Amino acid sequence: MEHGKKILIIDFGSQYTQLIARRIRESNVYSEVHPHTFSFDEIKEFDPAGIILSGGPMSIYDKDAHSINSEIFQLGIPVLGICYGLQLIASEFGGRVEPAISKEYGKASLEILIPTELFNNVKNNSTVWMSHGDYITKTPEGFEVTAQTENSPVCAISNSSKQIYGLQFHPEVVHSLEGKKILDNFIFEICKCKPEWTPKYFLQNEIEEIKNIAAGKKAICALSGGVDSSVAAILVSKAIGDNLICIHVDNGLMRKNESAEIVKMFEENFNLHLIHVDASEMFLGRLKGVIDPEEKRKIIGKTFIEVFEKEAEKFKDADFLIQGTLYPDVIESVSVKGKSATIKTHHNVGGLPEKMNFKLIEPFRELFKDEVRAIGRELGLPEHFINRHPFPGPGLAVRVLGEISKRNLDILREADKIFIEELHKANLYNEIWQGFAVILPVQTVGVMGDARSYENVVALRAVVSTDGMTADWFRFEPDFLENVSNKIIRNVKGINRVVYDISSKPPSTIEWE
Repeated sequence: MEHGKKILIIDFGSQYTQLIARRIRESNVYSEVHPHTFSFDEIKEFDPAGIILSGGPMSIYDKDAHSINSEIFQLGIPVLGICYGLQLIASEFGGRVEPAISKEYGKASLEILIPTELFNNVKNNSTVWMSHGDYITKTPEGFEVTAQTENSPVCAISNSSKQIYGLQFHPEVVHSLEGKKILDNFIFEICKCKPEWTPKYFLQNEIEEIKNIAAGKKAICALSGGVDSSVAAILVSKAIGDNLICIHVDNGLMRKNESAEIVKMFEENFNLHLIHVDASEMFLGRLKGVIDPEEKRKIIGKTFIEVFEKEAEKFKDADFLIQGTLYPDVIESVSVKGKSATIKTHHNVGGLPEKMNFKLIEPFRELFKDEVRAIGRELGLPEHFINRHPFPGPGLAVRVLGEISKRNLDILREADKIFIEELHKANLYNEIWQGFAVILPVQTVGVMGDARSYENVVALRAVVSTDGMTADWFRFEPDFLENVSNKIIRNVKGINRVVYDISSKPPSTIEWE
C-alpha cells in the first residue's frame, strides 16, 4: 500500500483491538494490528497515514505497564488513543491518571463540549461504551477537553495543532452508537485516507504478487472444501493456472455427501487440477476406541499430514504450499497478551513436516473472514457456498462425543442435515454464525410406538458472532425447535431425544470438544 493509504493499530492487549481493524477495513481503508513492541523504525517503515493506540487491561501506573516510544508523537502523523491509549497520551504530555472513584463499565451518555473534527456530524448525548477503572484527573498540556460523561469529566481530549486525539470510550464496539462515524472522521477527515481497500484492489495486487513469486512453478493446496481453502485455491489458480495441484482428503468425518459435492463443484465450475483421496477407513481405524478430544485432534492432524505428504511426494517439482491462514490467527500469534493456555489444538492442519520443504503462500494472512467471503464473491463462488458456516478441521470427530463409530457418524450426519435444511427453510441460516448437531455419549429412555426405546441424545447448537472469539446462543422461536426435534426423532433411527444448547462463549466454547 502507498503512503497515506493505511492505518497502524498498536495493540496494548484490549479484547477489542481486532474490532478496531475490522471497523476501519469496513470503510475500505487498509489497517494492520501490531503489538506495542513494534519498534519506532518499524513504524516509520510501515509509513501509516494515522496511528491508533488501543485499549488494554493494565493501568499506566502499574509497575510493568506497556509504553510507547514518545518519538511517534513527533512524526507529524495523526494519533488517536482509545481508553488505555488515551491515558498513555495524557501521561506523555504531563497529564495525570488515577484510579476512578466510580469505575465505569457499560453504556454512558457522551456530552460533546467542543465540536472538533473527530466529532463532525456526531450527535450530542449519544450512547458510548465504557470499560475502564482509571480516569484523567489533570488534562495534559496543550490539550483541550472536548467531551465528558457523568463519571468521566475528561472523556475526550484533542490537540488539533499536533493532530493528537484521545477517547476514554470504545468507538469500535457496536454499543457506541456513533463510534463508526468517529473512526471515519479520524481516517478520512484527519488522516486524509481514501476508501480504496476493496476486494477488486486486493485481488489485482495479490494475483500480481503470486505471479511474481510463483510463475512457472508448481504449488500444492490442501483443499478441505471450507471457504478459506476454496477461495485461496481459486485465487492462486488465477495466477499460476494448471501449476496449482489441489488435494482433497476425505477423512470420513465430513457432513453428508460433502466430499462428493466439493469435488463436483470444483471440477465442473472452476476447472481445477483436483486429486480426491478417500482415506476414511484409515482415519476411522486410527480413531477407534479414542475418547479424549485432544487425542482425537492429534490423530486426525497426524493422519492428514501422512496422507497429504504421500500425495504431495508425487509432485517432486512443487515448490509452494498454499494455506488459508487468516489475519486473526496472525494477530493472536504475536499478541501482547503472551502465550495463552491451550484450549484446544488449532482447527487447521498445524505444522507440516520439515522434510516437505515447501515455501508457504498465504494469500489471506492480512484478511478477516468476512473479507475472504467478499473475495470469494469477486471470484464467482456461489453465494450458498460463500455463506457456509465455519466447519472445524477435525470435522464431525469433535461433534461425536466419546468414541467415534461409523454408526454414530451416520446418525449425526442425518440429524445435522435436517437441522441445516430447516434453518434454510426458515430463512435463519444467514442470521447464524454457526449451527450444527452434536451426538452425546448418553442414552435415554423413550417411547417409540407402543415400545420403550433406549437411544441416543442429540444436542443442537446455534450461535451468533462476528468472528467466533465470543458468541451468544441464538434465540429460536419454540415452534421452530419443536418442528426440528420432531423431524429428527421421526426420521433418524437411533435418536429419541433432542436438546438445545443455551450456553454462550465464554464461558463455553462454540464446539463441544
